[in-house]
Amino acid sequence: MRLALILEYDGADFSGSQFQLNARTVQGVLEQALATIFGDTISRISLASRTDAGVHATGQVASFETESRLSMSEARRAINGNIPSDVSVKAVHAVTDDFDPRRDAIAREYRYVINDAPTPSPIQRRFEYHCQRPLDAAAMSSTAQHFVGTHDFASFAASSEEEVSTVRRVESASVSRNSEGRIVFDIRANAFVRQQIRRMTAALIAVGSGSRTSDLIADLIASPVRNGATQNAPPHGLTLMRVIYPPETWATDGSVNRISS
Repeated sequence: MRLALILEYDGADFSGSQFQLNARTVQGVLEQALATIFGDTISRISLASRTDAGVHATGQVASFETESRLSMSEARRAINGNIPSDVSVKAVHAVTDDFDPRRDAIAREYRYVINDAPTPSPIQRRFEYHCQRPLDAAAMSSTAQHFVGTHDFASFAASSEEEVSTVRRVESASVSRNSEGRIVFDIRANAFVRQQIRRMTAALIAVGSGSRTSDLIADLIASPVRNGATQNAPPHGLTLMRVIYPPETWATDGSVNRISS
């Protein structure tokens, strides 16, 4: 039986989502918990999206195979009882044997939160970037529209990015100021190259601060050069909000963020 887990985690104390030797990762703590619960009856877990050290998630998706016959609610309670408090399984779904959380996903949604108030927030400091200078959210919003469409995002890829293609399809990108005065950058795409959103955010901040014009982003997209966007926003302001799958995967609306009974 293959199960899919919907995960939420505070990434501040993780060295990323993917397993690493001698480092604390989301995959590592999950696999340790699953081994405790299910013994040798599980496979290595797969994740829908790779998140870097310090990046958070409210809708990461993982899957694994097991011979266990626990119900979905029993599996969720058992896993949550064996993982640390900075990660939680929000839902468990039974999926088809060929389900792959990365390849089957049709879109991913991320959010980056910026606090441009004069002083930082001690309460929110782990989940937002304090910019220390006022930003023009309207200028950032109009500039973000350059990202929408199918483009070669090589300029926004990490210099160590090993993927053959850096072409991605961005379905939507928006910047707004929320009720708490934070600047929120929301972006949805079929997939992202490594560090793409953090480099996009840094470029938007440069536009919002007035140090660069919107031509910066237009030029980086029009003339893609590996590591062209050299500035990289800190990871702690970034959250993987949701991974979207075809409706027939397990939910009528394609959402992965519902709680199983």
